[in-house]
Amino acid sequence: MRIRIVDAFTDRPFAGNPAGVLLLDAFPDDERLQKVALEVNHAETAFAHPLPEGGEADWALRWFTPVTEVALCGHATLAAAHVLHTTGAHEGPVRFATHSGVLVATPGRDGSITLDFPTAPLTPVEAPTGVAEALGAEPRTVLDTGPALGDLLVEVADEKTVHGLAPDHQALAAHSARGIIATARADDPARGYDYVSRCFFPNVGIDEDPVTGSAHTALAPFWSERLGRPDLTGLQASPRSGRVRTGLRGDRTLLSGRAVTVIDGELLA
Repeated sequence: MRIRIVDAFTDRPFAGNPAGVLLLDAFPDDERLQKVALEVNHAETAFAHPLPEGGEADWALRWFTPVTEVALCGHATLAAAHVLHTTGAHEGPVRFATHSGVLVATPGRDGSITLDFPTAPLTPVEAPTGVAEALGAEPRTVLDTGPALGDLLVEVADEKTVHGLAPDHQALAAHSARGIIATARADDPARGYDYVSRCFFPNVGIDEDPVTGSAHTALAPFWSERLGRPDLTGLQASPRSGRVRTGLRGDRTLLSGRAVTVIDGELLA
């Protein structure tokens, strides 16, 4: 099987979020998919195979972390679309059949790819006891992002606080199904981004995710309401870092970014 490593939500290698991508004829059993994802050992590995013509989708797509399958993943979807377009396996918009419904990835003239994802429903909740200590910062606002994401979205005081977070990952695991999205308004929008975030997902084997497309389906409605604009840019301030352009379109959120293939090889096992 051909295997590629793609850095997503970046225009240069060794930044953004790396994902494994395998294009298959059909999905093997789940145990093999999980073993491959563990071997790749990135936040997610995307597995895709073509579907018969004339259906509602062009390719079937699944995502696995090193320890489990997930229902929604933005950066690995971007990576899979990038591989399809750069290898000539698919031209134009690609429709992926996934556990979260049909997701469309559309290539842009500038080399970017735009994903059409469901907007996460946000419900204000009380800050759980102990979450401030686990995160290492006092929450200003806490929202539940719904079952599809399974995160808590936590607004903290400012951008400096987001950059300085050093959470207790084991303690964070008790507070949500997947993890915590920490966010704050950008100190200086002239730097090219409107809000900043970091994402901690200990319950799916990822202490800190470098750049999380799915989290921006919650960040987009949160910040669009506060900033009064549907189209924004988010900086995910992990050590690798990356930017996601977000466009709120009601119950859908557009996520745009670029990707770079850094490894192209063969899976021998």
